[in-house]
Amino acid sequence: MGTLDNKVCLITGSTGIAEATALHAAEEGASVFVTSRTEANCRALAEKLGNQGAHRAADLTQQEQVAETVQACVEQWGRIDGLFNVAGISGRRFGDGPLHECTEEGWDATLDANAKSAFLVCRAVLQQMLTQEPREDGARGAILNMASVLAFAPERKFFASHAYAASKGAIVSLSKAMASYYAPHGIRVNAIAPALVETPMSKRAGENAEIMAFMRDKQPLGAMMSAADVAGMAVFLLGDRARAITGTVVTVDAGWCVS
Repeated sequence: MGTLDNKVCLITGSTGIAEATALHAAEEGASVFVTSRTEANCRALAEKLGNQGAHRAADLTQQEQVAETVQACVEQWGRIDGLFNVAGISGRRFGDGPLHECTEEGWDATLDANAKSAFLVCRAVLQQMLTQEPREDGARGAILNMASVLAFAPERKFFASHAYAASKGAIVSLSKAMASYYAPHGIRVNAIAPALVETPMSKRAGENAEIMAFMRDKQPLGAMMSAADVAGMAVFLLGDRARAITGTVVTVDAGWCVS
């Protein structure tokens, strides 16, 4: 019996951690609806999920497209039991960096893609969850937001992306505020904070020998974690075994914060 049997999970993003979590959630019995900006990636992941998967491409910084996506998930599967907000960007190509060098475009693009999208998706999903009849244990749903160790454990030499850190700090604060407000409604809200994970977003770091030499000391349990390392915790936090956990930021960092 899977930890997500008979549950519907909406996952934003379609590569890296999002892909690994979607596949693991399906293995644990969930019906999974995936959404991201890129149609080809969404479709490819939905095909891997088979009859447990559905998808819709959307720009998650646009409230109309978010509303349509949440509605499509409900029309497909009937309800939403879990949301994992993974979709986001590194804003370096737009000008993110140390604050005195960060461009306005870099700041706006990063905050929109990471924080605004989480706000819009959470809002639309909460509006759905609040209308759902609670399950026998009183639960209406679980929300998991993607933070980062950079929100509270900065690294100045190689990872000085200050707009990115600010966006993830906002997600931590938002998740805790949501957890407090919605707990009486049977909705849990947590955040997960990974360190460096092997994903398309981390390609720059993975191809830089100096960064990887540094990471072998910074993350002694794995200089580059696999997406599956994060997916396992994500599925746990979305499932009933975590039914008493809310308002928590779970760090999955291979030793980053204690090195």
